[in-house]
Order: sequence, then C-alpha cells, then structure tokens
Amino acid sequence: MPELPEVETVRRGLHGLIIGRAIKKVVHDTPKSFPNAAADVERFLIGAKITDVRRRAKVLMIDLSTGYTLVIHLKMTGQLVFVDKNLEDRSLNVEYSQPLNSTSTIPIAADEVRFGAGHPNDSLIGELPDRSTRVTFTFEDGSHLFFNDQRKFGWVKLMPTLEVPNIDFMRKVGPEPLEHDFTQAQFRERFARRAKSPIKAALLDQTVVAGVGNIYADESLWGAKIHPLRKVASVTDAEYDLLYGELRDVMNLAIEKGGSTDKNYVNAEGKRGSYMDFARVFRREGQECSRCGTIIVKFKAAGRGTHICPKCQTAPTPSDTIGT
Repeated sequence: MPELPEVETVRRGLHGLIIGRAIKKVVHDTPKSFPNAAADVERFLIGAKITDVRRRAKVLMIDLSTGYTLVIHLKMTGQLVFVDKNLEDRSLNVEYSQPLNSTSTIPIAADEVRFGAGHPNDSLIGELPDRSTRVTFTFEDGSHLFFNDQRKFGWVKLMPTLEVPNIDFMRKVGPEPLEHDFTQAQFRERFARRAKSPIKAALLDQTVVAGVGNIYADESLWGAKIHPLRKVASVTDAEYDLLYGELRDVMNLAIEKGGSTDKNYVNAEGKRGSYMDFARVFRREGQECSRCGTIIVKFKAAGRGTHICPKCQTAPTPSDTIGT
C-alpha cells in the first residue's frame, strides 16, 4: 500500500503539473472506483480548472474552480499517472518537475512527459489506458491523468470542498507527523490512549498519527532502538523523542528519494523511487545490521511482516509486552 511519502510524492508531482488545467472529459469503468452522480460530474467537474493539489494522511485532494474537490484514496494498488506529449510547448510554473528528454532511460516516447507514482507495476510506464485503468481525466489541452487500480479498492469521489473535513476519516485521523508545529510533546501525548498496545500497532494506528505505514514504522523503531512488541506505556519520554526524530527523518528522506516504490515509479525527471536503497532494516532480513552487525530477522507483529535487529532492539520482558 502506498504510504505517506509515496502519496506526498504524488501530490508534489501533480501540483507542479496539473494546476490551471481544465477538465474536458472523464470516463470510468466501474462506479465503485468513481462513485459520483452524472449530474454532479457534468455540473461541477467538466470544464472546471485545477486550483490546488493537497494531501491529508494518505488521501489526495484535487481542488476545482467550481468549489468542489476530487478526493482520491489509492488504497492498496492505486496509482496516478499524468501523461502529456506537449509540456515543453507550455508555459507552466513547474515547481517540482522538469520535462523528460530523449536521453531518459525510461521506455516512453521521446516527446512524452510522464509522471507516475503509487503502487509499483508496469502501468506506471506502459501504454495507457490499460486493464487497470479505472478513471481517465482528459484535459482541454489534450493531456491526461489516469487513475489505475488493479484490485479496485481505491476510489475518486467528487464532493463540495467545504464538506471534505466532515468525512468520517478526516474527523478521526491523527495529526501529520511532518508538520512544523507538531512537537515532540504532542507526539508523546498521542500514544497515551494506546498505553497497553504494542508500540508498533499504535504507530500504525491512523487515529494516533497520520500516514505511518509498515515500512516507516519498522525503520523508525529500528532507528530509535525500540522493539515493536513493547507496550506503549513502557516507552520512556527519551525514547519517544528519539522515535519522533527518526520517524520524521525517514519520512523526509523517503520523500526526497521519491518514496519506496522501487520497481516502476517514474517521476517527471525520469527518476525512480529509491528510498529502499537506503532502508536500514525493512526487507533486510538475513543481512547484517548496519549498526552492530547482528543478522536482521523478520517476524509478525501488529498483523504485519516486521523487521528488527535482535541486538539493537532488545526483546522486552513479559511485563512489557502484549500479544502480537
């Protein structure tokens, strides 16, 4: 599942590419992926211009000039791919992206600019639409935005912008871990409600902190030398401060490196997601810990595959653990 850094990568890329574009047409293959009334689409979507691209936790929001917003959840296998064969002829303020050129190693047409991120598969770089394409937005200048989703769990909902904060998820989700005003003290306080839970389970709880998934939970716990099965109540203030810093560091690095999509992620500079090249524990089972040389092991915690260094992350005593 795409995690916060992957969704932020999508947001940044699209923000630099689709602001100001007007939607000419939209087609979809199933109401499950695009659960919107035809009358609302015709009135509030067709002809609307993109005014902003925002993110809350793992949810994307594309604001429209009509006062409506496209709320997009990628779920497990969702991805967004923007394709434009004429970007070099346009005068756009591209904040995060530059056109591809014929020297790119990405196997796409030399005159085509493509940005794609999300679940890693060949739809990010193949011909579109394809079998996984659920929604296709065509802009008035001929460019396209494709929402692909192999398993059909994701969705694109059109709704009034003012109603977005009232979505059940938005009301329950915790604070953003990368916000400048989210302090160490606030981070510690968020875990108080889960005092008897394993720390990894609490870290994955979106009502505690927004957007933390399995990869970054493992990476930050390793960095802070905290075993994932320790009870929340057993973690000291000093350890929480370490975890706070590690979580922010690994997420910021992942955003810088284009997320953890290590197969076919393509950004608008022709680069692929590379955070997994820098991962210190996730998917490193059987390899030596870069800190102490102990072999990294994998087991199940909080219902997820979990990676630790048995020496750096000392196994808790029975009184400091709870069932996996």
